[in-house]
This record gives sequence, structure tokens and C-alpha cells, in this order.
Amino acid sequence: MEERLKEVIGNEIGAALLARVPDVLILREVLGYHADDVAEMLDSTVDSVNSALERARTALQRHLPPGEHEPPPVPDSPAAQELAEKFVRAYQSGDIDGLVALLTADVRVSMPPIPYEYHGRDVVGRFYASIIGQGRTYDFVPTRANGQLAFGAYLRGLDGIRHATGVIVLTLTGDGISAITRFDNSVLGCFGLPRTLP
Repeated sequence: MEERLKEVIGNEIGAALLARVPDVLILREVLGYHADDVAEMLDSTVDSVNSALERARTALQRHLPPGEHEPPPVPDSPAAQELAEKFVRAYQSGDIDGLVALLTADVRVSMPPIPYEYHGRDVVGRFYASIIGQGRTYDFVPTRANGQLAFGAYLRGLDGIRHATGVIVLTLTGDGISAITRFDNSVLGCFGLPRTLP
């Protein structure tokens, strides 16, 4: 089993890190810990944690049944930009149907450190209807997170000031969004984003 795992993930990871790959996957992907925290927990480096996570993701992707997921569009490609624009337009206008149309059937929404997740178009659609379908107005500031499309999300207040609600990261698969992860305001500084916009 270990030899097969080495073959799938890559021999250069080394035996010590190889044993940690399931831990890295669980801590980063399931529990939503930041790479710095995982590195500290595993007495490793951030680069090693990110490398293990990327290799594990690649290995898992390779072993999905054919047609299960298409590769994501190239970052900054017209396809990726078009998907981002459609997401922002649907979110800002409260167009739940338009938003749901952009999602893959197995879409996952998470909001670390909150331990709850929403899975599937119907559930995610109902969740977003409760958030953005209430006459609230959002603005987005584009950024990137681990090479993925991301946005600083700001809610317009009655005082005319836009208050940050966190950072939204999109995971793209083919021509759809397979995951949406919203991080709270504590990460804004990591992206150089302010807490309010005039």
C-alpha cells in the first residue's frame, strides 16, 4: 500500500511527509486550517504542507472515475474570467437561479472555522437564497488565494460604507464552480484588503 501511495503521490515527498498526507488533507481540506497552522501542528514547513496537499489533490483527481470532474480552466484565461464575472453578477443581483447554474452537481460550500458544510446544488441554492436574496447589496474586490479566483466580499450598509464580510475563494472545475469557501474577516490582512470601503 505504501509503495502504491508513493507511486501515486511522488517518491520525492519522503517517508516522513508521506505518512502525513492524510493528516494534511484532513486538516486543510476538511477542517479548513491555514497552511501555517498545519505546518506547526505537524512540525513541518508551509512549503512541505502545500506540496503534500497539491500532490494529494492531483492524485485524488487522477483516480476519480472518468468524466467525474474536468480540469479547471487556466488561471486568468477568458473562460476563468467569464465564470468569475458571471458569479459576481449573479451574487450582486441576487440571482439565485443564475448562481446555481454556475455550480457543479456536487458543489461544496464551507466557511472555516465554522464546522458546517453545504453539499449539492439544491442545498447550496437554498443557503444562498437565505443570504443574498434578502435585498442586500454586495461588492467584490478580486484577489487570488492559492492560485484560485477569490474576492473580498463587502456588504453595503445603510451608512453608505461597504463593510467586509470575508474572503470568498472559488474552486473551478471545467466550466463550473465545484467549491466555494468563505473565510471570515480575520484573513483580510493576508490579502491586503481593508475592513471597509467608502
